[in-house]
Formats: sequence, structure tokens, C-alpha cells
Amino acid sequence: MLPSTRLPPASRAALVRYWMTQTFSGRAIVGGLIIKFVAFVLTLIVGASPWLELIDTFGDLAVIVGALIIIVLVFADMKQRLLWRIRRKLAVSYIFIGFIPALLIIVFFLVAGLLLFFNIASFMMRNELAQLVERTRLIADSAALGLDRAVGPEQTRAVIEVRRNTLAPRYPGASVTLVPSARQCGTGVATVPGPLALGPWAHVAAPAAVPDWVPCAGFAGLMTYQDGETTKMMARAVTWPATVGGAVIVDVPVDEAFERELRDRAGLTLGGVTLSEESTFLDPDSDPDAEPGPRGIILGPANIGVGDAETGLQWVALVDSVGWDRGETVKLLVSFGMSLAQLYDRMALTKESQVGELDVGRNLLVALALVGGLFLIIQAVAFAMGLALARSITGSIHELFAGTERVRRGDFTGRVSIKSRDQLGELSESFNSMTSSIEDLLQAKAEKERLEQELRIARNIQMSLLPQGPLSMPGLTLIAHCEPAREVGGDYYDFLPIDDHTVGILVADVSGKGTSAALYMAELKGIVLSLSQRYRSPRELLIEADRIISHHLDSRSFITVTYLVVDLQTGTLQYARAGHCPLVYVPGPYATGRTPQLLAPDGLVLGLQLDGGQTFVRLLEEVTIPLGRGDLFVLYTDGLTEAMNSAGDCFGESRLATLIGEHADLPADELRERILRDIEAFTESALQQDDMTMVLLRVDEIGQALLTPAAAHADA
Repeated sequence: MLPSTRLPPASRAALVRYWMTQTFSGRAIVGGLIIKFVAFVLTLIVGASPWLELIDTFGDLAVIVGALIIIVLVFADMKQRLLWRIRRKLAVSYIFIGFIPALLIIVFFLVAGLLLFFNIASFMMRNELAQLVERTRLIADSAALGLDRAVGPEQTRAVIEVRRNTLAPRYPGASVTLVPSARQCGTGVATVPGPLALGPWAHVAAPAAVPDWVPCAGFAGLMTYQDGETTKMMARAVTWPATVGGAVIVDVPVDEAFERELRDRAGLTLGGVTLSEESTFLDPDSDPDAEPGPRGIILGPANIGVGDAETGLQWVALVDSVGWDRGETVKLLVSFGMSLAQLYDRMALTKESQVGELDVGRNLLVALALVGGLFLIIQAVAFAMGLALARSITGSIHELFAGTERVRRGDFTGRVSIKSRDQLGELSESFNSMTSSIEDLLQAKAEKERLEQELRIARNIQMSLLPQGPLSMPGLTLIAHCEPAREVGGDYYDFLPIDDHTVGILVADVSGKGTSAALYMAELKGIVLSLSQRYRSPRELLIEADRIISHHLDSRSFITVTYLVVDLQTGTLQYARAGHCPLVYVPGPYATGRTPQLLAPDGLVLGLQLDGGQTFVRLLEEVTIPLGRGDLFVLYTDGLTEAMNSAGDCFGESRLATLIGEHADLPADELRERILRDIEAFTESALQQDDMTMVLLRVDEIGQALLTPAAAHADA
């Protein structure tokens, strides 16, 4: 920089001399030029050498450093001269604060609008292709239904011809074929002697077989085919008729007919189609003779093209394509052109309305005069109001701060004074209301914790009422599971030994959940315990239990019960069902058939208080089943079968019976865990809505096989 203690001479020559001899930039440039001149002269005298080139390089560096210093000094001087006036500072500030942000906002909204139009156009393109696939699928389904009613080759051909003619006016390239297949997706009464292809099949050859990946439910989707070196799309649908040993295949190529429909319906012009793994887009500035090769997909402004007047702006849409041979899914990059005007015409609900003539300039001048007059008044009022508002705001904030300090120390009795009826006053009132309710919240929290503790104790008591561990009886395996949906529940099961070879087993479900259901469950346990020693017949026990408990249940409650008595000596099982879930029975391995059965004899629920129990007695049915070695019985509550997944589907009794039948040979504890795991997997760990209880009973030995060797000898 120029030294501040020595002023340059007034004359121009003296000024230049001063710059060249007294400033660093001048000395650097002059010295660099001298070094370069000396290196040039020596090169002419002695010839080129590395040392002379190095000296010349030092000269270049000196000149560059001096020039950079001059540029920096000139920029600083121009900035100081330009921004010395306040008006210029305001102008520059306006440019950077007002104009540039406004310009960026305009560009932002333009880009956002273009992106919105592009995304809408991509959606419309994918939607049109999806509708084409859906129409193709409907024609295939219609052909399959027609083939189910066709008799003979003539009617079969007529059905295919009619479906093809349905598509032909709209899509001349549509083709239909009936392909024979050894796979039996229906009854397959009629067989197809050979492929029956109707239509031009100009895009691809008619398929001669259906790949193994196509499911019996059929298929509909987009596929690609090669037309020379061009990749094109087609919609293909496959449907299996129920009574014909073959499949209907319908092809609709994405050709000129679809492109015309696309322009008429959506205002889009279809371009090229590229596989995601082999993009054939080439840079327009690259070698035109270059061969297309594998390239990565670039989405965004790189895909925007201006196109011509007909196609408009260019954009791309990603769609899914399926390979015919292996069924693999491939992403397609579909380019298309769109006209913003046509797209807007299809999006707009109403057009811009016309208004009458209006003197906007005069109205603006009047408004400007009013604003100028009001500005002085508002400025004076704002000054006075500013002082008052500042005082009120700071005063209210100080009061709130003092109040929060008292609350932090645990004092909830303090109150904030309300000095105004504005938002700060409402805030102070809310603070006072909050501090007054904190103590109530703490008390409610303590009460909630006390109730939760009592519910945990009630759960422990309820679980203690259930049998602890499996029943130990020779010749019989009994294992159970009970899981309440809440802290306490209404499900109940019990093992009731009657003698050394007879046991009663009960599973019950009290309507509702929670504490009331648990209390009714405890009452039912006491009744059944006393009646099990008096009545060997399940029907008689349930009739007496209904008579007793109906006087204690409220009118909105009832109990479903299944009670059975197993006598291993006689080899029989007697049971009765009072409105409970069916009993799952799987015969043992020595039986002729092991198909799981759902046993559901008649019976009404307990506690309905109808006509003195006469209807209950009349409907209740008792069933006796002869037992065999390995027989499996599963009793359960509706919490298992009504467990729902996220789609609202229940696990169901048939699914439970099938699961038990498939794994009937597992040990009882492993079978129980398998059932619970499958239910959990079905519900996708959704929140349990009902109690889950089940009892697994397996018959190991019956009759004489139960006797010990000594007892058997004495008996003989």
C-alpha cells in the first residue's frame, strides 16, 4: 500500500517514479521484468538451459505477485470511493437485501412450479400406463370367463376373437392368444391342443408357453420388447380359466394408438424408453457415432429439454417393468414431452375471470396520500405506545420470571399479578392456573400409582387362583397358558381331579375385561370346585352352575364355559359346551384318520336369567368321545381366534385347527409355544385386545395300560 507518511509528488512522472521505487508492487513488477529481460539476453548469448528457465520463472512470479497486489489495492480504493456516499450504500444494500432475494424468490418459485408440473406430468404418465395395464387385465379376465362357458374349438376361438375385436378399434396392435399349459390352476376339464393366437402379433411373437413364475392368480403389468435397436413397452395380462388347461395372454403394445390417446387425454407426447441398467441416452455434444453403453440414470435438470413446438418440455418418469422369462422387475426410464399450457388447461378448474375497467392509478394515489398522512400520526402514537408497551412487557416478564423461580423451589402457592388484559395477561392467568393445578396433578399421579399397584396385586391374586403348573396324572398330559389383555382379565381354566384316573377340565370366558370380569371369574372358580365333587356329568354340573351364578351376574354379563371329564380307566371323555369356543380334537397316530375336528355341541351361555334356566337346560348337550392313545384335545378362548392383524383379519378357528393338526405330534409344551408364535407373527405384534387362554390335553395311556406291572398281575 501507499505509505501514509510520505505523499507522492504532484507531477505524473514523479508519481510513476515514486510507485516504481517506493511501493512493493512497483518494485516487484519492475524487478520481475528486469529478471525476465536478463534471462532473455543470456538465452540469446549462451543458449537455453534449465537455470535460465528457472530465473525466468522467478521473474514471472514477481510480476504476478505485483499485479495481484495492484488488483487488490484498486478494488479496495474503488469500494471506498463507491461506498463513501450513504445513497450508494443504500443502493448496494437494496440490491443485496431487496433485489437479489426477490430475484432468488422468483427463480425459486419458477423452479418449484416447473418441478410441480414435471411431477404431475410424471404421475399422469404412470397413471395412463397403469390404466392401460388395467384395461388389458380386464380383457384377459373377460376372456377367461368366456372360455369357462365355451364348448368346443369353434366357441373357444369365437371367445378369443370377440375379446380381441373389443380392443382392436382402440388399440389395433392388441393381440390375444390361448396357450396350453400342464399346470392346473383350475379344474382343467378341457385341454388346449395348441396355441391359439389372434391379432397381428406384430410387436413380438405370440408366447408358446407360460413361465413358471406366473402365479395361478394371474399377472398384469408392463413389459419391454426390442423393435430393432429401440426399446418399446407393452401391457401384458395373463389369466388362467377355471375349466381350461391353459392360460389367456393379452398384449397391448404402447404404439401410435396409445400415443394419440395419451396426447388427447393428458397432453403428453411419449418419447424413448430406456432400461435402468442400460441407458441409451447420449450427450448431444458427444460423438454422434458413439455406441450407446451402460450409463447411470441422471434425474433432474439434466433431463430437461426444450424439445420442439409439438413436444414441448422434455421430462422422464420411472415405471416398473417385468421380464417375461424370469419375472424380474426392472425400472424403466420413460421420456416424454409436455406442454405447460395444455397441462395447465387439464389441471385448472376455472379460467381467469374478466373484470370491468378500474382507475388503478388514481386509487393508488389516494391510498398513498392517506398512508402518508396516517404515517405521521401513527409514528407519534407509536412512540408513546412503545414506551408503555415496553414497560408492560418487561414488567409482565419480570413477574413471570419471579413466579417460575418460586415454582422451581417447590412453592406452588405464589401467584403472578395480572396487570393487563392482553396476551401477556392471559399468559399470567394461565401461569396462575398451572401452578394451582400442579398439586392436583401430583395427587392424581400418586393415586394412579396406587391403583396400578393394587391392579398388580389383583393380577397376582388372580394368577394364583389358576392351577400352578401342569397336572400330574399318569396316562395324561395337561398343559395350559393364560395371558390377560389387561392387568386382570376374565379368562379362567382349572384342573379338577375327581379320583386317581378321572379329572375334570374347565375353560371359561367371562364377558368383558378388567376387574369386574376377574371377580366373576373368582366366583365361578368357587362354584365349580364345590360342584365338581358332586356331579360327574358335565351337563349336570353346568346346569347347577347356571342356576347358582345367574342370581349374581348383572344383566349385561354372561359366561361361556366348556367342561369335560376324562376317565382314563373307561377310556371316555364326556364334555358339554355352554356357548364357548369349539373344542379342537385331533385323533391319535393309531386312528385311521388324523384330520383335526372342531367339536361344537349345542349349549347356551351361563347367567342369562332366561325363563328360570329352562332354555339353558333344553339346549345344553353332553357328548361322549371314546379315547385312544395319542388323542389331542385343545380348549381355548376367543382371544386366540379373534386376534387380528393390521388389515383387520382374524386368526380364525379353521387356521387354528389346521395349525394344531399339522403339529399334533409335537410335545405339548412345544405345541403351545408354536401356537403362540404363529399368532404373534400373524398379528405382527399388534396390541392384544382380548385375554388368551388355552389348555392342551394329550392322552398317553388308557385302560389296562395305566396299571403297574404288580397291579396288572394281581388283577389277572
